[in-house]
Amino acid sequence: MSILTIAFPAQAALPVAEAFAGTAISMARPLLGFSVLAALFVMFKPLLVGLLRAALLVVKPRRTLEERTARRTMQGVLMLNRLARDYEGTQPALAAELRAIAARGN
Repeated sequence: MSILTIAFPAQAALPVAEAFAGTAISMARPLLGFSVLAALFVMFKPLLVGLLRAALLVVKPRRTLEERTARRTMQGVLMLNRLARDYEGTQPALAAELRAIAARGN
């Protein structure tokens, strides 16, 4: 006996001859279940989003400020070196200047 039997007691009271009504009620049960589930998801969306974010922080913790700053600096150095390689054939002075800036770490 499921919870939805309590919601639709008419199906248990139907005689066997009225199969169409029983079929209609049995088709309405999953629809009602999905709509209740969707309503719960909508109502508890902030809670569910918070739980998912907390689970994400457990799996992949946020980097510290120092780690984020170091990563940003390293990306800048790599970008400057990439630009220096691009300009090396046409403007060697600019490439040398870019490498000097990258060596400072700014």
